[in-house]
Amino acid sequence: MTKHRLFWPAAVLVALLLANVAFTPDFFAIRIKDGHLYGSLIDILHFGAPLILVALGMTLVIATSGIDLSVGSTVAIAGALACLHISGAADPASPGTVFGAVAVALAVALVLGAVNGVLVAGVGVQPIIATLILMVAGRGVAQLVTDGQIITVTSEPYKLIGGGYWLTMPFAILLAAAVVVLTSLLTRRTALGLLLESVGGNPVASRLVGIRAMGLICLVYVFSALCAAVAGLMISSNVSSADGNNAGLWIELDAILAVVVGGTALTGGRFSLGGTVIGALIIQTLSTTVYTIGIPPETTLVFKAVVVIAVCLIQSPAFRAKAARRRAGTGRGTRPRPATEGNTERNTEVGA
Repeated sequence: MTKHRLFWPAAVLVALLLANVAFTPDFFAIRIKDGHLYGSLIDILHFGAPLILVALGMTLVIATSGIDLSVGSTVAIAGALACLHISGAADPASPGTVFGAVAVALAVALVLGAVNGVLVAGVGVQPIIATLILMVAGRGVAQLVTDGQIITVTSEPYKLIGGGYWLTMPFAILLAAAVVVLTSLLTRRTALGLLLESVGGNPVASRLVGIRAMGLICLVYVFSALCAAVAGLMISSNVSSADGNNAGLWIELDAILAVVVGGTALTGGRFSLGGTVIGALIIQTLSTTVYTIGIPPETTLVFKAVVVIAVCLIQSPAFRAKAARRRAGTGRGTRPRPATEGNTERNTEVGA
């Protein structure tokens, strides 16, 4: 059971959740108020939904041996465009206005993802450089869209995306779950997942067997940008405003951490969507734990880094094997003899 790839991430997540009980006795309590579910667990899922989406797209990019550092800027651009469209409409509360805002944000994200894909697959620019360009420039574009100001909107239909409820659950959770299920079906019930793993694991062999790697690489960058755009809509909708400077700031690093903690190697090849979801929940639970136990905000990133390093070491088979050998050697209280020491008697007989 411990050899399953999801065992250790799941165990760490459970341990973090249980640790919160010491500071918040009713941490696992879920209440119904005004027909909606409330509780710490619901909050973790709710506020972790944008990170789950961004990490989901990042997983497929990393599966092809790539990386996407531009998702944070895409989050900011999508939220800024949507709020700008709604604030300038004659009827901000109209469903048509909200649908138009969502369409504009997703369309621009599709173009941004296609640009990343063409730079990486078509031009041959290294993924970290290609997406770093948009990471820097995109944040400036978001600032231009908002004119350096925070755009506030008042629209109940738009509020539903990130801050509303449906069927007693936060709509963001249901939306993120739907995207996860759809992505899992497309990558595990069709040949798409195998093709992505082939391109990431051995691109030369994939090309020789006729796999069109360029199209697949462009596809994953477009998908990553679309996931980031939906996350941006969630974040801006939840606070009814768009902040081009701070929205999605450093979410790309949290997404990469979630993917790594979930067991997907940065070298490409095999990936785990379930592990990514668990990794994102671990990152969000860490943030919740920091606020719960009163860790100073200036040490939050250090605390998160220490926990992530510990999780990665626990997941490493080589590290666990080395630790087991060290414990076994300490328990016996003996030290290994030199290789020549055990052959002294035999060497003497041969010499005689």
